Amino acid sequence: MVSEFKEFAMRGNVVDLAVGVVIGAAFGKIVASLVNDVIMPAVGFIVGGVNFSDLAVELKAASVDAAGAEVPAVLIKYGAFIQTIVDFLIIAFAIFVAVKVINKLKRKEEAAPAAPPAPSDEVKLLTEIRDALKSR
Repeated sequence: MVSEFKEFAMRGNVVDLAVGVVIGAAFGKIVASLVNDVIMPAVGFIVGGVNFSDLAVELKAASVDAAGAEVPAVLIKYGAFIQTIVDFLIIAFAIFVAVKVINKLKRKEEAAPAAPPAPSDEVKLLTEIRDALKSR
């Protein structure tokens, strides 16, 4: 069982997938930082100083229960949702561009067809016989 797992794990596809997941996670963090720290503050400034991470609808205000413990407010944080949508759009666009480049490279490979194989000795001999019979 261990040898089967080792064979499975060392296949090229599994290793490529693992590398893709690690790079994708790092790319997601970079995009999240870009959106949260660069894009959304600029958009918020343009639309009048709005901080999107603070945008929320309060369903229930924060309160203190009978035991004296603080009960947090119940919020629908639509600003954070907007930031997540922007994250998704940037990542989706990057993946789209990558797939488009890969498809373009594949089309170039397919566009250059291989030369047809040379005829076999039997075909050459039959062609000579046919030509000889036609000339008679």
